[in-house]
Amino acid sequence: MGVVDNALLFDARARVLADLQARDHATATAVSALEEAVSQRRWWAEQWPEGEVYVAGLVAQDVQDALFESVGRWPVCRSCGDAPVHALYIQPDLGGPDPVWVCEESGRAVAELGQLGEVRL
Repeated sequence: MGVVDNALLFDARARVLADLQARDHATATAVSALEEAVSQRRWWAEQWPEGEVYVAGLVAQDVQDALFESVGRWPVCRSCGDAPVHALYIQPDLGGPDPVWVCEESGRAVAELGQLGEVRL
C-alpha cells in the first residue's frame, strides 16, 4: 500500500471541474459527486500505486456515472450536428494514461480531459 501524492488528486479534480464548468454543469450535485470520486480514487490509488496514471480518467468516469443517475448524460457531444443527443466518454476505458473525451457516435476524439472549454464546436 502506498501514499498518494496529493498533487495527483488535485490535478484530477481540477481537470474534471474545468470540464464541468465548460459545459455549465458545475452544480452542487456535480461538485459533490466530484469530491466523492476523488475521495474514493485516493483509496484506490493507495491500494494500487502503479495505477496513479489512471486516476484522472477514472475520476471523470465516476463523475459521469454519478451524474447520469441524477441529472442525465454529461458531457453531451456538441460536434455531431443533427444526430440524437449522445454523450462523450473517456478513452482509454481504464481512464489513462492521457485520457481524452471521445464521441460515442463517431468515435472521434473531441478534447483532452480538462480541455472541453477549448473545443470550438
